[in-house]
Amino acid sequence: MGSVAVDSPTTTGKNLPEEDEESPIEEVRLTVPITDDPTQSVFTFRMWVLGLLSCVLLSFLNQFFSYRKSPLIITQITVQVATLPLGRLMAAVLPKTKFGLKLLPGCRSRMVSLNPGPFNMKEHVLITIFANAGAAFGNGSAYAVGIVNIIKAFYGRNISFVAAWLLIITTQVLGYGWAGLLRKYVVEPSHMWWPSTLVQISLFRALHDKEDDDDENANNDNKKRMSRSKFFVIVLACSFGYYLLPGFFFQTLQSISWVCWAFPNSVTAHQLGSGFTGLGIGAFSLDWATISSFLFSPLISPFFAIVNVFLGYFLIIYLVIPISYWGLNVYNAKNFPIYSADLFTNDGQYYNITKIVNNKFEIDYSEYNKQGKVNLSTFFALTYGFGFATIASTLTHVGLFHGKEIYERYKASTKGKMDVHTRLMKNYKDIPSWWFYVLLTVTLLIGLALTIFMKDQIQMPFWGLLFAAVMAFCFTLPISIITATTNQTPGLNIITEYAMGLIYPGKPIANVCFKTYGYMSMTQAISFLSDFKLGHYMKIPPRSMFFVQFLGTIIAGTVNLSVAWYMLNNIDQICHPDPESNSPWTCPNDRVFFDASVIWGLVGPRRIFGPLGNYGALNWFFLGGFVGPILVWLCHKSFPNVSWIPLINLPVLLGATAYMPPAAAVNYNSWVLVGTIFNFFVFRYRKMWWKRYNYILSAALDAGVAFMAVLLYFSTGIQDRSVHWWGTDNPQHCDLAECPTAKGIIPPIDGCPSF
Repeated sequence: MGSVAVDSPTTTGKNLPEEDEESPIEEVRLTVPITDDPTQSVFTFRMWVLGLLSCVLLSFLNQFFSYRKSPLIITQITVQVATLPLGRLMAAVLPKTKFGLKLLPGCRSRMVSLNPGPFNMKEHVLITIFANAGAAFGNGSAYAVGIVNIIKAFYGRNISFVAAWLLIITTQVLGYGWAGLLRKYVVEPSHMWWPSTLVQISLFRALHDKEDDDDENANNDNKKRMSRSKFFVIVLACSFGYYLLPGFFFQTLQSISWVCWAFPNSVTAHQLGSGFTGLGIGAFSLDWATISSFLFSPLISPFFAIVNVFLGYFLIIYLVIPISYWGLNVYNAKNFPIYSADLFTNDGQYYNITKIVNNKFEIDYSEYNKQGKVNLSTFFALTYGFGFATIASTLTHVGLFHGKEIYERYKASTKGKMDVHTRLMKNYKDIPSWWFYVLLTVTLLIGLALTIFMKDQIQMPFWGLLFAAVMAFCFTLPISIITATTNQTPGLNIITEYAMGLIYPGKPIANVCFKTYGYMSMTQAISFLSDFKLGHYMKIPPRSMFFVQFLGTIIAGTVNLSVAWYMLNNIDQICHPDPESNSPWTCPNDRVFFDASVIWGLVGPRRIFGPLGNYGALNWFFLGGFVGPILVWLCHKSFPNVSWIPLINLPVLLGATAYMPPAAAVNYNSWVLVGTIFNFFVFRYRKMWWKRYNYILSAALDAGVAFMAVLLYFSTGIQDRSVHWWGTDNPQHCDLAECPTAKGIIPPIDGCPSF
């Protein structure tokens, strides 16, 4: 099969592209191939089998793991690595006989084969995009499943399966409608280069190159190296077997907090040393599920990102929090645990949320006044403050440090010449605009029907859906341009819940539904565009991309809900396990999601962050975040020769702890440690090993843990079987970290000393 060059859509492949047709972005020129073979089969039997299997498997596993204390998000990288040997195996064993296939009545039969030839890269790309839909484009599972979880597991109310399914599908698909119409602005232009896609392209090329292609710079020692496929299978087997220890027999390996062991009766030592409920000094994990949960695999995060996250994490956890708790006692910090995502009364007791919810699923103000104002642990409150600052700092940082670049690239994208990749894509039929208009209209109509005829289940009025859609649509183009040029994606979650909480207070489910429609529509739109850019670089027919993304989203959302429905109805005390049981089903993400519904929806921001609440001062973080990048930019202009000043990225530093809670200190400690080992030391001193095996190692570790965890659930979890000894009965050994330390406060849990 030959390659097609770019002189015209019908060139034969012998001529190289002219210089002015090449991408203006150096990173793209170095990474993305500039040839194409339009004769390669894409919609093959292999692609459909492996794509559907990957989508179902990832959506099942990610939803299953989302309820565990250490959630594990399995990304498309795992599928990208694992499906290569499977695809090649199918190419080797499937029959090549052709047969006639009539797709529609009256249509001419087409000759097709189960095995059209060698497993090619385009099939592999589509399989990965199918899988990415199963991973909810990096989010693990459909965001709206969290609404179902808090309704059933936290509020103890009901929602029908049909209403839940429609909510999930419409929130996942709504943004696709306008995203497709924006492709000509943020996908086709060469200056919109989407840096994150280059990582996947590099891995695709590494996997599809011949085994010896990456040895040009290696030592000529004639040593035979292990193949990638064999390495993947060996690591997967080891990971599968090892997870028996932290997952069942020796759960203490999830967080080794030696400070707690050294000082078993000291509350302060436990607060400092606990990996899950304290500051995690010296805490680390020997459990891959704990290491890779929340922040994804450290092996696929570049070292500069690890450094930025570590600096922000260190400043917030080991400077701001100790001063706020022990030094200044900010917001009566000692009345509550040092690290907690729970809600409290003024006297340090757990806030009884069910008492302030009336029969209409709205706030009961008389009961609220009896319990008093809602209080947060100082750590939880400050995470919201830093979230405010992150949003504001992103706007000014991107505007000052990248604004000119964004404007110039956007200007060039509207006037610049067609580059090699856009020219090659003219070989394929484009997607008609009316497809996206129909998709947007149908999704909006279904969403409106949901808000009108099932309003009693989701609370949100029809105007809330329209307002959320308009807000998401208005932000999609500017934020997708920012993502396409800077690889930063500001989120709308806090802004959407803040806005709805002010406009429509007292209704928790309405608030989270509005947040989901507003935040996820934009996020899904940008993920849709990012995958389209990947397909653009890899020369995938646009219509094939559309079908795979749309179908994958529908399948993944359905599987997500089915798994959630089963687990919510069959696991006793899910999300509220007995502390003595060491149950893994603690639902850390859903607990924070529930608290957000109380803070922004049920009680409302006016009674938390406004004049009627305790945390109004946190609104100043918006101003601080807005001004911070301006000061950095002025310093850069005043001292242009100081190279480290422009490296100060306040959105990254301030947002470093965005996953906390539910993420804990041990997750960050272990993530930073493992990431530094592999992406600094191994990358620097064993670069050929890193290039050959690093991503494969990550994928194999993820897959091994996932398969063993599912096996453990169906073999021991359903029957509630467990082992009891020192390594499982109290795996954290840091119980005192959850104790308040203020004088006169009665601890809400047993075993705490009095002060």
